[in-house]
Amino acid sequence: MTATLTATVSWMPWGNAMLRRVEISAALLIDPVHRSIAHNLYWNDKVELSLDCFICERTRRTTILQRGAERAVCTADEEHGEHYSAVQITAFDHTQGSQSLSLRVLVDFWWAPFHDAKRDQRAMAPSTIPWVRLHLGSYCPEAGQAGQNSIQTNLVRPAGLVCEHCDQTLAVSAEAPRIHVLN
Repeated sequence: MTATLTATVSWMPWGNAMLRRVEISAALLIDPVHRSIAHNLYWNDKVELSLDCFICERTRRTTILQRGAERAVCTADEEHGEHYSAVQITAFDHTQGSQSLSLRVLVDFWWAPFHDAKRDQRAMAPSTIPWVRLHLGSYCPEAGQAGQNSIQTNLVRPAGLVCEHCDQTLAVSAEAPRIHVLN
């Protein structure tokens, strides 16, 4: 007896996928009077970026990236749930001067054209409304505890970052983080 196997091949959006890269940059102003250096303010390894996800075929999805991770997590929606996405931090460079704290992140992601049926719009690379949230950590010497902060593109500027334990101003975000498409 001989069995015959047949396979049906259908179009998959990732068949047209292309690698894209964006650069995210941000700078904070540090006032030495406010002791942010004593708080050891630093950029956290977590980045949240709005991308159009060809896996769940939804636009403007918050994608959570972690430095060193091989893939990111797309937050998707109630119908699809969270899932892995082909997005990765490929460079993470931070510097601290006497009055500034800067960050530069390169993100590579696979993107393919699709149409978001729920929003009735076609996907873009990056999303039509680029958005990013950058996370920071600190250590409050008064409370003896770690703290967290974040900045994002859609905040009213200038925006102050305040220690959650002692209410000291740690830094000021005078300009929104920038997102540049590199290819």
